[in-house]
Amino acid sequence: MWEKFRKFILTKIFKKHYYRTGKCKGCGQCCTHIYVKHFKHVLKDEKEFDKLQYLHKFYADLKIIGKDELGLIFECKNLDPETKKCKIHFWRPGICRRYPQEELFSMGGTLSDECGYKMEPIIPFKEVLKSVEKKENKKIIRKWF
Repeated sequence: MWEKFRKFILTKIFKKHYYRTGKCKGCGQCCTHIYVKHFKHVLKDEKEFDKLQYLHKFYADLKIIGKDELGLIFECKNLDPETKKCKIHFWRPGICRRYPQEELFSMGGTLSDECGYKMEPIIPFKEVLKSVEKKENKKIIRKWF
């Protein structure tokens, strides 16, 4: 019963679709090739980024390494290039502590193969399929009567 309640809270109240499982292996891949979503859009303009650096320390820790059709691409300045470890791991920002978040996937992102984290659906595909089939069967039955 607790699991059903937990799923209800996560999906209906928090509007989440995935659990984060696993743990960090320290590969450093999440600290490179970063897109930053500010409010409802991915940063595309260097001037906007310059302004944001004054608002929050997290932005000051990023450097622009490129740009593509989605937006600016960043890398964290605190990633040690040799060890691939975070230089400020104990004091890292909340966004790093919460990585990966579901929003990563809504922006078209993926986890690297080396990443120890996995994103598992809260409601497994089998349950979703069963629910859809049940609704379809009810529609068919209503048509006959």
